[in-house]
Amino acid sequence: MAIKVVYWTGTGNTQVMADSVVAGVKKGGADAEAVFVDNITADALAAEDKFALGCPAMGAEVLEEASMEPFVTALEGKVSGKKIALFGSYDWGDGQWMRDWVSRMQSAGATIVNGEGLIANNAPTDDDKAACEALGEALAKA
Repeated sequence: MAIKVVYWTGTGNTQVMADSVVAGVKKGGADAEAVFVDNITADALAAEDKFALGCPAMGAEVLEEASMEPFVTALEGKVSGKKIALFGSYDWGDGQWMRDWVSRMQSAGATIVNGEGLIANNAPTDDDKAACEALGEALAKA
């Protein structure tokens, strides 16, 4: 079964990151699939042992509120024992939304791959894409 890389994007930056995570999972020897958050349910994702979630910072450094936040809220009670990679892009602030998201998932019992989320400022650079691939590879091997 393919490792799901579930994401929300507004400008396309987080989708570029998701595609790089997928490439890394495949490099790590597993199948992977990028899925826009509106195209999967929290229950379906919770059936998986490991997956990735991607979302940019929005507003005052929070998750996107119409789709991703409700999805993460629904998923939160179902992540205990799961291995999760978190990633996203931002344009302001210092990454507090990601630190909050990591803490939230760890508090719910998930293991965060690499111990922290991966963030990129604005459009992902080649280095950011390489870091996303490495994150995907680590998820595949987790």
